[in-house]
Amino acid sequence: MTMRAIVADHAGGPEVLEMRRVAVPEPGSGELLVETAAAGVNFIDTYRRSGAYSVPFPYTPGTEASGRVVAAGDGVEGFAEGDLITTAEGRDCYADRFAVEADRAVRVPDGVAADAAAALPLQGITAHYLATSAAQPQAGEAVLVHAGAGGVGLLLTQLLVRRGVRVITTASTPEKRELSRGAGADEVLDYGGFADRARELTGGEGVAVVYDGVGRSTFDDSLRALRVRGELVLFGAASGPVPPFDLQRLNAGGSLSITRPSIGHFLRTPEERAWRYRELFGAIADGGLDVRIGARFPLAEAAEAHTALESRATTGKVILEP
Repeated sequence: MTMRAIVADHAGGPEVLEMRRVAVPEPGSGELLVETAAAGVNFIDTYRRSGAYSVPFPYTPGTEASGRVVAAGDGVEGFAEGDLITTAEGRDCYADRFAVEADRAVRVPDGVAADAAAALPLQGITAHYLATSAAQPQAGEAVLVHAGAGGVGLLLTQLLVRRGVRVITTASTPEKRELSRGAGADEVLDYGGFADRARELTGGEGVAVVYDGVGRSTFDDSLRALRVRGELVLFGAASGPVPPFDLQRLNAGGSLSITRPSIGHFLRTPEERAWRYRELFGAIADGGLDVRIGARFPLAEAAEAHTALESRATTGKVILEP
């Protein structure tokens, strides 16, 4: 039995992504086989496709998707055929069907649509661990969130505002700035001169935390925007990786801290995973979290989806639909 899947034979630009017929995966012990409803398109997929992150080729992108359970391997409990699940930890999800370890899948509550369920996991869990664990800004403190109209930026802003944090964001166009304000940003800045503006908005002190998923082009000024003992949370590299730098700059900047978190280190136990999803689904249910799908592409147009994401022309979440 075969299915459609997106495959790259070697590293390269979006054009290396091609639609193929491949064998349907068999669910191994402890795994679910899921019919894909939608798959999330994420920067990590582009890093792996381009060769920035090492993966074996041929390579099918995608770790994030939602869909209905069609089969289960030995030892799986708690899931039934037809259950709608979502995950940020699947494999080869740019396909009609994908496999995922059952303990890394989460049943989607009633009232949450399949497309929203696919749009939530990676960016939602990322936003949650950024807000609660990678740094812990307190109510009343000011933080700076780069790319405030992006998928993580919109969700992170909403989660921080729920916790009483004052959120300043950056966004590159008037339309993106309006989206960021709609998510609850107190101030939305252009990238030019953002460090000076962030200091002005905090009475010269600087922000407690900068959340930087942009990387190379924002890194230096992100450090400048921090208050004494401030924290830089570097969680992505949309503009390219940050070059090596002198750690003494952290001392000179005011005993600053930098962390480079990754989602897997914040999903280490079933209890932690359940807590994060429970809070996210709860926020959706009470109307406090809006999951914005900014662009939809057919599965066959995965290359176009990668091009749109890498151009930073998108807002919210980009998804593929079979």
